[in-house]
Amino acid sequence: MEIEFDAEVTQNFTQASTKEWLETNGIGGWASSTISGANTRRYHGLFVPAIGNPDNRQVVLSKLDETLLIGSRDYELNSNIFPGKVQPKGFQYLQVFRKNIFPEFEYQCGATKIQKTIAAINGENTTLIIYKILESPEPVRLRLFPLFAARQIDELRKENHTILRDYHFNGGLFQMRIYPELYDFFLSVPGSRFTDNPHWINKFEYPLEKFRGLDHHEDLFNPGTFEITLESGQELGIIASLENHVGNQASHLLQREQQRREKLFVELKVDDQFSRQLCLAADQFIVKRDNYLRSILAGYHWMNDSSRQAMIALPGICLSTGRFEDARKILRIFSQFVNKGMLPDHLRTDDQELHYNNADAAFWFFIAIFKYWQYTDDFAFIQAELLPKMDEIIDWHEKGTRHNIQIDSDHLLFAGKSGLQHTWMDAEVNGWGVTPRHGKAVEINALWYNSLEILARFKKLAGDQPTGEYLEKRAAAVKESFKSKFWNEHKQCLYDYIDRNHSNAAVRPNQIFALSLPFPLFDGQRAEKILQVVREKLLTPYGLRSLAQNEPAYRSFYGGNPEARNSSYHQGTVWGWLIGPYLTALVSVHGEAGKKEARHIIEQIKTHLKTWGLGTISEIFGAEPPHNPRGCISQAWSVGEVLRAYVEDTV
Repeated sequence: MEIEFDAEVTQNFTQASTKEWLETNGIGGWASSTISGANTRRYHGLFVPAIGNPDNRQVVLSKLDETLLIGSRDYELNSNIFPGKVQPKGFQYLQVFRKNIFPEFEYQCGATKIQKTIAAINGENTTLIIYKILESPEPVRLRLFPLFAARQIDELRKENHTILRDYHFNGGLFQMRIYPELYDFFLSVPGSRFTDNPHWINKFEYPLEKFRGLDHHEDLFNPGTFEITLESGQELGIIASLENHVGNQASHLLQREQQRREKLFVELKVDDQFSRQLCLAADQFIVKRDNYLRSILAGYHWMNDSSRQAMIALPGICLSTGRFEDARKILRIFSQFVNKGMLPDHLRTDDQELHYNNADAAFWFFIAIFKYWQYTDDFAFIQAELLPKMDEIIDWHEKGTRHNIQIDSDHLLFAGKSGLQHTWMDAEVNGWGVTPRHGKAVEINALWYNSLEILARFKKLAGDQPTGEYLEKRAAAVKESFKSKFWNEHKQCLYDYIDRNHSNAAVRPNQIFALSLPFPLFDGQRAEKILQVVREKLLTPYGLRSLAQNEPAYRSFYGGNPEARNSSYHQGTVWGWLIGPYLTALVSVHGEAGKKEARHIIEQIKTHLKTWGLGTISEIFGAEPPHNPRGCISQAWSVGEVLRAYVEDTV
């Protein structure tokens, strides 16, 4: 599905300024903004490199504003938001925006039509901006104004006197070191002239930062202007990079990157336009670490790699797209961080301490490995590199590991230590856990049961029949206890968590995993009842609510400052990734009728790909209609779970 908007959308600033495009470079960096040309959040930038590792990202070149000079008229193509106004209003010249392989913009200025294409190059910190004069009865002078922020992605730049004005321009190549502690930046504008005119432009306004209750004004530095004259049919290829691309042509780099992306479609398990868009979105999360290893970034623009989210996303991001070698590399790197039977919350650089607070990532690791085996039949890799780690994980949980994570006398897994959040519902406000779920969480025990079943299967494949049979008995005991302890007869669904003195009856989506994981814990009438409650209480067009509307703690609005947002993060807010397990459970329980309903849900999700983060799926959505997208514009487990369920359950 090619994403395209005509002037009805592109020239409506309210609409155009909410539709965001994203280009990523496979090492953590990106280029991103809105189709209007106005940056609306601090994370937007034309050149946002990752320095050294995917965690260290900096907005270097915020914008490259453009003016066309045709005859006696000037056409400013850029749009910027300042307090109380939009100036200039270049969006009024934007006739078409489309996103197929790359974001493309077509502007009409009088009788002149100009196209702009933006692309990030995989494997390096390089952004291409290519202009082509499609039609023009006379020569066109293109004037470019680079606007620099040169800061970490979560900061904002203010006018200062420490910025270096140390830059050089020679033969179309602009070289600049913006601050003493930074690096050289190169901007190749072949055939252009540069006019030195250093100054600051103040008070750019970012409305989405205002919505988030944060500082939302920034000052940007402009060293001067580039100018070049182009005739009809001519092209200008600009290269923004941390590398000196002397001798390289932007058009050749663009062609190479296009070929790389088109090759991704070859291995798709289902090849249609929806799958292709999600395949390109999935590609954006896979990043290089330590030269040859791979990881999965959790979300754009501000998230790093989370063990939990990487393992949940991997089947869709890597397996449904046929990227088995990447899956092996990702499983390999995470296996190296297993410690006391746990995976770290996040991967860090070598000099940063790892934190092991989650109770579930290690079990999602089992699910990812099992799915890898189902897709590839590659048990040799699992046996050689992963099986010892799986043994270690089970052994540590049998004897007890950090944070009071241990097996109780009823065979269920208990996890909980005061002051820490151990499940995926881990939001905190000033040290207060918003959704404390200490005890036996329903999804963690469903994962625990599945992990025992998976290891039993693998032990038998490895020829260790006695251990396999022992693990099957352990799993059977867990299943029997689970079905007895978690069933809530009054609500005809599952408790969210239980401890030694209390069963929490809040209706949350975590119970869906008792039906959706490879080894379900319920079938028949009870499975139908669980699914019915989830459908009636939690289902929305784009995901599942994190809490039913009739629960006392339900929050209908997500927004405001960090404290306000965190307090509603898991108290009703809709999560996009949960639609994946819901679709799997739906088809598992209801067969062909469920598959028909699942296809209808997919059609609703397709509309979202044209709403906010173009061609991708958001992290979260508002709890109430119209379920406006919120959080990250592009989230790995949202994309991964929709793609996995689409391939496995609906086609």
